[in-house]
Amino acid sequence: MTTPSLPSRRAWLRDALLVLALAVPASGFAAPGPDAPPLLLAEVLRGDVDVSRYWVSEKLDGARALWDGHSLRFRSGRPVNAPAWFVAGLPAEALDGELWIARGRFEALSGIVRRRQPRDEDWRQVKFMVFELPDGAGSFSERIDRLRAIVGRADVPWLQLVEQFRVADRAALQAKLDEVVAGGGEGLMLHRADAPYLTGRSDALLKLKPLLDAEATVIAHLPGRGRLEGMMGALLVETAQGVRFQLGTGFSDALRRDPPPVGSQVTFLYRDLTRDGVPRFASYLRRRENF
Repeated sequence: MTTPSLPSRRAWLRDALLVLALAVPASGFAAPGPDAPPLLLAEVLRGDVDVSRYWVSEKLDGARALWDGHSLRFRSGRPVNAPAWFVAGLPAEALDGELWIARGRFEALSGIVRRRQPRDEDWRQVKFMVFELPDGAGSFSERIDRLRAIVGRADVPWLQLVEQFRVADRAALQAKLDEVVAGGGEGLMLHRADAPYLTGRSDALLKLKPLLDAEATVIAHLPGRGRLEGMMGALLVETAQGVRFQLGTGFSDALRRDPPPVGSQVTFLYRDLTRDGVPRFASYLRRRENF
């Protein structure tokens, strides 16, 4: 019997891995913990929306956090291991916001806030950028005024109010988006001015980015070919809607040698969806951190 060549064996192994991966049931997304606080989540800005009815702010690339007046928690409900001085400077009122350093510094922030033993010198870079008053009465416009007063009374440099502004029309909104993206920002958030305090996914809060993003679970590592021989060529991933596809761009060679593990979640960018719900022009952004 003829022994298959090495390339043939590799091709057989690659195909076998793909078949096996397609047969494996989805691992699913990590469910929020039992202590996860209810939060307002954004819809994507689509259709004919009157943007003049909304307050607009920059979409910060940080870690969502909720202060209840006593403790600071991630959106998962897990505690944030912040230094005592950082927490001591926060007010008695509940606040919703983002732990953030600066544009393009998400990886650095992630490393800082995930440490069990916080380091003061690292946390001196971190700001708690607040944008909502949980369970606050009145409209969002009224809550912005109260937030501004709360932040002013606290008078600590690591507690700041996310800048909110208004635009007259879609052209002005697009011009602002272009400016933010050109400066390294992610996009914009729009919060309806007359909205009461809400939780769950709602069109009271909208997001606008040059590309859409979503999360998927890694099902398998598919081996590379040619220059990528011996490295990961693509990730087989599955979205929360059960759509499986290959994610093969956006990776450095270092990531291809040490890809996100099977079962982990990744964030990817894409332009739109096919009729079957498959993301078009999908590109890896980063591993999703379940803070």
